[in-house]
Amino acid sequence: MDLLKPYDDTYFMKRALMEAEAAFEKDEIPIGAVIVIDNQIIARAHNLTETLNDVTAHAEMQAITAAANYLGGKYLKKCTLYVTLEPCQMCAGALYWSQIDKIIYGARDVQRGCIAMSTKLHPKTNMSGGVLEEEASGLLKRFFIEKRNMN
Repeated sequence: MDLLKPYDDTYFMKRALMEAEAAFEKDEIPIGAVIVIDNQIIARAHNLTETLNDVTAHAEMQAITAAANYLGGKYLKKCTLYVTLEPCQMCAGALYWSQIDKIIYGARDVQRGCIAMSTKLHPKTNMSGGVLEEEASGLLKRFFIEKRNMN
């Protein structure tokens, strides 16, 4: 009999989605992220670009800073980033320099994501996507539909 692993990609992506919901409640684009090492969340973040009036305040950037502070160093080796939307070119660049081991995203960003922009990741970084993709993209769609209806 297969026992469900409590700490799998779905578990951690659900935590990132909770962060995305917090962003939604703050009228921020609902993207959330968590960084994990040894099955422990060491950083949680969501978009704060409107709150901080800062175009660099993406969920990933906030999470990188929090994780580096937690670890006491700038490299995120042996860490995994769970983010609800594929990282943009800026965030992928920061993740490159952090030397993070793994990036797992929910939904693709087919227009502005790092894949479409051909952004290079660190050679030791693995990236995969599609974890809770429907939930992640559904939250983004709901946010933008509500924004359009307000205007």
